[in-house]
Amino acid sequence: MALCFIILALAVQPVQASPVGADKVMRDWYRLILELVRHTPSYSPPVASRAFAYLGVTAYEALASGDTTMTSLAGQVNGLDPVPPRQAGIAYDEAVVMQAALSSAAREFFGNTGPTGQRALKRMTEKLSSEVSTGLAPDLVARSQAYGESITAHILAWSLEDGGAKVENMGFPLEFTLGDNKDSWVPTSLINQQQLPLLPKWGENRPFAMQTGNGCPLPAPPAYSEVKGSDFYQEAFEVYETVKNLSPEQRAIARFWSDDPMLSPTPPGHWIVIGLKVLDERKASAAEHADLLARLGITLADAFIGCWHSKFEYDLLRPVTYIKRVIDPKWEPILITPPFPEYPSGHSTQSGAAATVLTAFFGENFAFTDNTHEKDKLPNRSFKSFWGAAEEAGVSRLYGGIHFRAAIDRGLDQGRCIGEKAVALRTRG
Repeated sequence: MALCFIILALAVQPVQASPVGADKVMRDWYRLILELVRHTPSYSPPVASRAFAYLGVTAYEALASGDTTMTSLAGQVNGLDPVPPRQAGIAYDEAVVMQAALSSAAREFFGNTGPTGQRALKRMTEKLSSEVSTGLAPDLVARSQAYGESITAHILAWSLEDGGAKVENMGFPLEFTLGDNKDSWVPTSLINQQQLPLLPKWGENRPFAMQTGNGCPLPAPPAYSEVKGSDFYQEAFEVYETVKNLSPEQRAIARFWSDDPMLSPTPPGHWIVIGLKVLDERKASAAEHADLLARLGITLADAFIGCWHSKFEYDLLRPVTYIKRVIDPKWEPILITPPFPEYPSGHSTQSGAAATVLTAFFGENFAFTDNTHEKDKLPNRSFKSFWGAAEEAGVSRLYGGIHFRAAIDRGLDQGRCIGEKAVALRTRG
């Protein structure tokens, strides 16, 4: 009888857990990924948003597969089938699973990063693999690693079918027929590669929480007119006068939200930084990290798909083209005009989407400080709410001279619509 009690006692002893939590694994990987986005060729904002979505879903499904209180995103986001199940009655370590999943996903999504990035990927993989496995039984580590990698393989196979997996020539098409209407987009760059627009087919990609790229359609922009007093002329004149009379604060806002590729984590990365900072400050659980990072990545990716669908539907010229043509041939914006059509504003659409998700997660009037550009010596900016930040991000493009007012206002509207679809995803049973 005594032997039976001893055997029973041994059977119910909990398996030792990793000394590192899955939440730290997510934070560490995302911090590196934000640096890789900054330094990896071809990681324009749409491409970066796609990576954030798949990385977020990978982390979420890795954790949800072992948490009965979490609901899988399979069947909720377009085309995602259930991930491989865990073996019943067999122990897995959540931090090891997460490390294996994100490590293998990061290596895939940043396979074309440079030698410095490759070394950083290797160091992070070795560092976290060692940290999460300390004190664990070898068979538990091996089983958990294999399972995490199977999650990534499943997500990667799904990702290959979305239309955005292959980006050639830095995203610029080798052939594209430009519009020939008075209001059609005209290249504004002197760079030969940018005489055709960036990723003109991106709006046709499979979205995540939207049904199609046109899931949050926009009304047409104001009708083109060169007549003084017309709505279109007035919008252009507002850009012209605003840029001529910028205050130091407005210039700072334009610079802070510019988030140029290769010089920043890109506009979607900016909102990922904000989300990570708030999660860290609130000491959020692993489940809360996975939930927010999945929703935020999904809504940012959908925002760029929806925005790009509208951009190429309306094919509107940029303020600099109109102002030089009609108002002042010597005028210049303070920011470089991006190489694609104007309407709506990508910054506004993605910021509206991100603010909608963050507000649903943390509440209205959630005050925070944005330190995204601390390393770049730009002063931090503080906001009373996520929507306050989104509205500032939108108007920053007016201050920069690269968007009309309608593109900003309607972009924010489109972003809210897109964000609501990510908010509607069910993550709790």
